Amino acid sequence: MSEYRIERDSLGRVNVPADALWGAQTERARRLFAIGLDPMPREMIAPYAVLKKACALANRDAGKLSGEAADLIARACDEIIDGLHADMFPLGVWISGSGTQFNMNVNEVIANRCSQLTGEPLGSGKPVHPNDHANQSQSTNDNFPSAMHMAVVIEVTKRLVGSATRLRDALSAKAGAWTDIVKIGRTHMQDATPLTLGQEFSGYAALMDDNLSRIRAALADVYALPLGGTAVGTGINAHASFAGDAIQYIAELTGLPFVPAANRFAAQGSHDALVQFSATLKTLANSLNKIACDIRLLGCGPRAGIGELVLPANEPGSSIMPGKVNPTQCEALSMVALQVMGNDLAATLGGTAGTLEMNACKPLIARNVLHSVRILSDAMDGFRTHLVEGLAPDRERIAAHVAESLMLVTPLATAIGYENAARIARHAHENGLGLKRAALELGLVDEAEFDRLVRPETMTGPHG
Repeated sequence: MSEYRIERDSLGRVNVPADALWGAQTERARRLFAIGLDPMPREMIAPYAVLKKACALANRDAGKLSGEAADLIARACDEIIDGLHADMFPLGVWISGSGTQFNMNVNEVIANRCSQLTGEPLGSGKPVHPNDHANQSQSTNDNFPSAMHMAVVIEVTKRLVGSATRLRDALSAKAGAWTDIVKIGRTHMQDATPLTLGQEFSGYAALMDDNLSRIRAALADVYALPLGGTAVGTGINAHASFAGDAIQYIAELTGLPFVPAANRFAAQGSHDALVQFSATLKTLANSLNKIACDIRLLGCGPRAGIGELVLPANEPGSSIMPGKVNPTQCEALSMVALQVMGNDLAATLGGTAGTLEMNACKPLIARNVLHSVRILSDAMDGFRTHLVEGLAPDRERIAAHVAESLMLVTPLATAIGYENAARIARHAHENGLGLKRAALELGLVDEAEFDRLVRPETMTGPHG
């Protein structure tokens, strides 16, 4: 048996691996774009198959495609959606800026699988042709960005929102459990007035709440699909009811509220909805990096640092220093956050490539936004399960820091004035004294008033 079969496209003959479900155009791209090791995001495959199935059903309903062909296309698409034939999508990210080769990869796999199902030779285009049937009423220019939107919405809904919600809940649980632990606040990396550890962690939980709200708001624009615009947004070669019917099928098949884009010229000429969504992911990354860095700082030590938090000892931290444990979950989350910020820059620059009626950086945008969604989801789950849930306070260390803080002098300012309170703090620091002894030595306040005003547990809310 031959190692190759011969297929033909509009440019001529192409040798294609004999058992491959892809065809001539995919094979050309496989050879022409051997760039790097970045595959087209796997998250694009199933949504593309959903889109192709929906298009076939819409064309069938309009009498443009036979019921038999539509059923075959739907069957092949269902197999792809179920994860079959995943190795038949060999292309990388760095192909045509429109994504044409990947669209044709999907079309060819569907057509050749239909040939297999009906006993026809691979590459015959019978009974389903990759262009005439699998791509009917479509152009890459409208179906690739539609698949991008679908993939992002599906992954965010399926993974990111759940991961962020679970992390928010874990942080909120710590906030609730630690409402009685009074600790020293820090501003400018210097001691400040007290707050509770619960209040500190409530801020982290609130950051996650805010990000979830932003994600849901930004996702609203991503539900709008340009499908039906075909080549330049006019809908040439698509029947009048195609866009509405196909997108309605997409919504039904995914259970998600996809709708036609209000203006397909805008949706195909630029990809601002995904650029905005990428920026929302960057904001989430910014918050996560702050949380990770704060926890790492509060846990630094355990003997010679702040040491107010005890991080879980997940693995040995050093190949040379026995007994060392490092904040590796914090470091992993920080690195992910920085990568997402880089991905956002790439997606933003890709978004500027919308020239006239088409953006020529579609695969770049898809790769970076979906990569951000994937690594953020994974990192938040790991950070929650391997760090936050096992996090504990060192109550003795926290109490010692409170007792030693000079900023407990702050409430005295309401009784003796800012300058006199500052004199007490300086006198205590310069002479190695406690605040109370320093205040009494200077004669600026009596013992009873000092004891009434300088009470850390009363400083965690409005005071005076």
